[in-house]
Amino acid sequence: MIKLLALLLSGVKLGKLFTTGGTMLLSVVVYAFVWGWRYAAGFVALIFVHEMGHYIAARQRGLAVGAPTFIPFVGAWIELKDMPHDAETEAYVGMGGPLLGTVGALVCYFIARDTNTDWLLAVAYSGFFLNLFNLIPMTPLDGGRITQVISPWLWLAGVPILLAMMIWSPSPMLILIAVLAGMQLWTAWSHRHDPAAQAYRMASMETRIGYAAMYVALVGFLAVMTYDVHEMLQTAAKVHGQST
Repeated sequence: MIKLLALLLSGVKLGKLFTTGGTMLLSVVVYAFVWGWRYAAGFVALIFVHEMGHYIAARQRGLAVGAPTFIPFVGAWIELKDMPHDAETEAYVGMGGPLLGTVGALVCYFIARDTNTDWLLAVAYSGFFLNLFNLIPMTPLDGGRITQVISPWLWLAGVPILLAMMIWSPSPMLILIAVLAGMQLWTAWSHRHDPAAQAYRMASMETRIGYAAMYVALVGFLAVMTYDVHEMLQTAAKVHGQST
């Protein structure tokens, strides 16, 4: 009986592994048809690193969490089986993804720069840009989860940013995010005087200032890196164009 239970438990663990690995592989295959297999593999790897940042942060706070699941052209997510008890915990988990994701993009950047590898530089650019995009202060993006502990009114700052992105590069994914963000904004406004909601967001001034400093610093760093790497890619494209 014990052996049977152990076998079943191992099967569950293998199922989780296959879910993560299988959906990662599917994403690589789909992206490879569009951008080539090397970029696709690097891009999916950086998404995995980002999600593992959330995973590690959640485990550090004692939250039960599932392994990442991937969907091509949507991204990936981890399933929080235990919801955060307060906004600070939610912000901590939210910050984990962009932080580790930025580290992953930096590794790609330094390797690409040292080896003069354009496709890896493109992967680094995607990593910087996606982590920066995720820091837009609107839920369900990571930025909305982080800024909630500072002030939920910061979500209003994300509205013009998201609208500008929809005008600049409209996509079904942006529309979905906008709909979800609008629902979150309405819920926050409707429950602004709810004692439970106020208690959930309660945090010390030191905590708010700490998260605000980390958030601004990370946004600023990612904005600079995204711009610089984009310029490097543009220069590389011109050089290759002149040489052909």
